[in-house]
Order: sequence, then structure tokens, then C-alpha cells
Amino acid sequence: MPLAFTILVDAITYASWLFVVSLGLTLVFGILKILNIAHGSVYALGAYAAATAVGLVTTLKLAPAFSLVAMLLAAAVVAAAVGPLLERTLLARFYGRDEVLLLLVTYALFLMLEDVTKLVWGVNPYFVSGPLQLFGNFQLGPMRLSGYDLLLVALAIVCGVATWWGLNRTVTGKIVLAVIHNPEMSASMGVNVQRVYTGAFTVGVFLAALGGAFTAPLISVQPGLSVSVIVVSFAVVIIGGLGSIPGAALGALVVGLARAASVHLMPEIELFSIYLVMAAVLVFRPEGLFQSVKARLI
Repeated sequence: MPLAFTILVDAITYASWLFVVSLGLTLVFGILKILNIAHGSVYALGAYAAATAVGLVTTLKLAPAFSLVAMLLAAAVVAAAVGPLLERTLLARFYGRDEVLLLLVTYALFLMLEDVTKLVWGVNPYFVSGPLQLFGNFQLGPMRLSGYDLLLVALAIVCGVATWWGLNRTVTGKIVLAVIHNPEMSASMGVNVQRVYTGAFTVGVFLAALGGAFTAPLISVQPGLSVSVIVVSFAVVIIGGLGSIPGAALGALVVGLARAASVHLMPEIELFSIYLVMAAVLVFRPEGLFQSVKARLI
């Protein structure tokens, strides 16, 4: 029983940050019908920006609590700077083209953003331990956990609920859903479809950067960070169903359980276990466990 409890807790904490990142990926696909490989690079940009922001807080000798605000602002700055720029100047030129072409375009973006991070921050790793130390440790049954893990779980819940509420309980969300189902009809009714696309892509970028920013205290921020993240994020959205918010939540939990179980029981198959679960889902339910939101038709 203690082992099962340990696996469950590890799965939830791992799934929390992964859900935030995957939520942005599935949101962009649901609205723009783009499998954005560059999403992983935006995650890395958020992590690097957060490391820089926390370092600035330390340099200015501000209260340690300001590091959390700095991480949030770093994600917002990345979204404001990168989101509209990429969507308007590049991706918008390829709407209506073959989906494979869009995939290749985002892959090219992925490669370019990887080089941008190396040019700006270099190749040496960054360590951001300040925010992690703010929350200390606590005892949960037989396990001693970091209080920062609870912050990540709370962040995932807030992001998931806010995104669902924004899409289903606001006027703007209703407009976005209308664009998802029929962009041509929405445009004929006076909706600025291009603005919806830009806003949706920017929100997706923000979620990726937010996941990177708040994961930075747990990892070594270094080149190559984006590769593993985008692979696992794709597994989440494929398991849960492309374009589905509940699917992203369930997919993140399934991936978290698969990873935690393999780490504790058979560490050598950690990454393979995720792919095995993804393959099993694709065999029996190719559309994923959820498919509540359909991608737009071009």
C-alpha cells in the first residue's frame, strides 16, 4: 500500500506541470488545427526567462516571495513577445495549406528557437532554487514532499478551470467556440477570426511558458530541455484526444501514472512505458479518450 500511495503522489505532481504545458498544445490544435512542435521551445524560453527573472530578484535583494511574481511575469513577457510575432508574421501565411506543411513550419520554428536560447543564454545550465526553498517540506503519510509540489498542483487546477470557464462561460469563449466549429460563418457574422487565432495562439504560448517557468526550480535549465517536453506533451494530447481540455487532464494523469510506476518498479522502461500506453490507446481508441472539441475545418 505505501508503494501504491507513493506512485500516486509522484504521478500527480508530475502530471500537474505536464498538464499546464499540454493544455496550451491542445488549445492551439483545437482552434488553429496546428500540431505545434515549437511548443517545446516556448516551454524552454519560459524556463530560461524565469531563471533570469529570479536571478534579477536576487540581485536586487528583493523579498524571496517576489521570485514567484517574477516567474509569472517572465511567462507573460514570453507570451506577449513570441505569441503574436510567430502567429502573425509566419503561421498566418500557411493557413489553408497542407497540414504536413504546417507541421514542418513549426518544426523549423523549433530548431530556430533552440538556437535563439543558446545565443541568448549560452550552453551552461541555470539553477533556480530560491522558489523551491520558499515552501519547505511536509510529511504526507510515509512520504516527505516539497511544498512546491502543492503549488504546481494548484497551478494546474487553476489553469484548467480558468481555460474551461473562459471557453464555456464567457462571451469571448463562445466566440472562440464558434470559430472552432465554423470560421467562415463566424467571419460572415462579423467576428474577427484572425484576432481569435492570434489570441488563442498567444494563450497557448503563455501556458507553455508558464509550465516552463514554474518547472525551472525543479530542473537544470539547459539546452535540449524542449525535446523531451514536446515528446511527452504529444503523448498526453494523443492519449487524451486532440483539442480536448478534459482529455489533456486525463492524458497527463495517465502519463504520470505510467512514468511513476515504471520509475518505482522498473526504471529502465520509464520512457518506453509512456509510448506503450500511447500505442495501446491508439489501437483501441484512435481519436483519444476524449474528443469533445473538434478542430476547425479549413
